[in-house]
Amino acid sequence: MPSDQLLPSSLTGDHDAAMPTRNTVAGIGVSSLPPSAKEAIRELMREGESSNTRSSYQSAMRYWAAWHVLRFGQTMQMPLPVATVLQFIIDHAQRQGTNGLRHEMPEEIDQALVASGYKAKKGPPAHNTLVHRIAVLSKAHQVHGLVNPCQDGAVRELMSRTRKAYARRGEQAQKKDALTRDVLEQLLATCDDSLRGLRDKALLLFAWSSGGRRRSEVTSADMRYLRAVGPGDYIYTLTHSKTNQSGLDAPENHKPVTGRAASALSAWLAAAQIHEGPIFRRIRKGGHVAEPLTPAAVRNIVQQRCALAGVHGDFSAHSLRSGFVTEAGRQNVPLPDTMALTGHHSVNTVMGYYRADTALQNRAARLLDPKD
Repeated sequence: MPSDQLLPSSLTGDHDAAMPTRNTVAGIGVSSLPPSAKEAIRELMREGESSNTRSSYQSAMRYWAAWHVLRFGQTMQMPLPVATVLQFIIDHAQRQGTNGLRHEMPEEIDQALVASGYKAKKGPPAHNTLVHRIAVLSKAHQVHGLVNPCQDGAVRELMSRTRKAYARRGEQAQKKDALTRDVLEQLLATCDDSLRGLRDKALLLFAWSSGGRRRSEVTSADMRYLRAVGPGDYIYTLTHSKTNQSGLDAPENHKPVTGRAASALSAWLAAAQIHEGPIFRRIRKGGHVAEPLTPAAVRNIVQQRCALAGVHGDFSAHSLRSGFVTEAGRQNVPLPDTMALTGHHSVNTVMGYYRADTALQNRAARLLDPKD
């Protein structure tokens, strides 16, 4: 069946599919407040929510709404029945059958979701994607104070067994390649003295050497938080991050930008004549320094520099972060020192960034080596 016959017009555009994000005020007990007060609450809650989180939630809920219409022929209304959530899981999770891996998503629905832009390609998503979509639906029910089908015992048990089934098949989450020092040097070698070259060099070194900054932290970097110290070095104060969303003042918020990174940053700021506002900006035709870069632009810069350097691999903006941690492991930097720069609070989390080759540097693996 053609996708345009399966999807109603309300789901073929930018419709948010009744997106119930955390900026919703339903269920908070504010019904007695005037409309202006309710709107103020919404605005404060929206401002305090990460734009990446909001976008991720909206995308997941749009997918839920589209799948529901195609699967059941009617608009999704919450609370969802437990049976609907169970159907969603078996439609998207692979299981081992007599003829190999299979799932329950009908072919025509899968094709319609792809054709309408709700998914990139046919077939079941990664297990992490399934977990995320269930978590978003659970949060939506929680926010509205509704009976939560995702907390039902049958759903929780099925998700737990699904995770174990994937693990037994040896399927692991795919991680981007780590952009370690050797790869970074190749990318830096492609940066010339043009405005774009100076910017990209400063950006790569700033993001990598200050602890593997996330792309949102790079694009939100502002001159207000950059302080020159000593002869040519800087301290950048990270006032807000994924691990410090409340803006608490702490010593680890102050990230050093020294040596080559400081020199590259000084060269970029001087050439672009940036004295206030965002540090990393778009360069338009004619060498005009314009608006701040978007987070997606950081990924594009990494991938474009990889292409120029002839570096092959699955690299992205996050490769800067994993590359910093991996390189620190290679060079036997103490874990507390690494975590002070990355901003991680959990050892288990930061250990997840180590790549396989770091394990070879573990001295505990060489207890049988000669003492010399």
